[in-house]
Amino acid sequence: MTEWLIIGGMVAVTFTPRTLPLLLANRLRLPPRLHQALGYVPVAVLTVIIVQTSFYPAGELQLHWRNPYLWGLVVALISARCQPRLLLTVLLGMCSYALAKWLM
Repeated sequence: MTEWLIIGGMVAVTFTPRTLPLLLANRLRLPPRLHQALGYVPVAVLTVIIVQTSFYPAGELQLHWRNPYLWGLVVALISARCQPRLLLTVLLGMCSYALAKWLM
């Protein structure tokens, strides 16, 4: 019986914060500035993940030419700056990372 109470509690704690905003989405109106600010959250989160992976691959800062993550990052940044296609940018970054990893 205790296991079922624990499972029910975990379900309530997990799904309530996720479903409550969906259920109240039509009733609640966010202020325009907050709505605009929330649009930057995915970009900020992805930036943190990419920077941490590229600059700190082994848990410490690695800013040298033998870091294949930096080669992939530089190629992806140049590609993103020169053309607007996201898939091409991702593919070029991944291919340059793989090539740098293979060569080093």
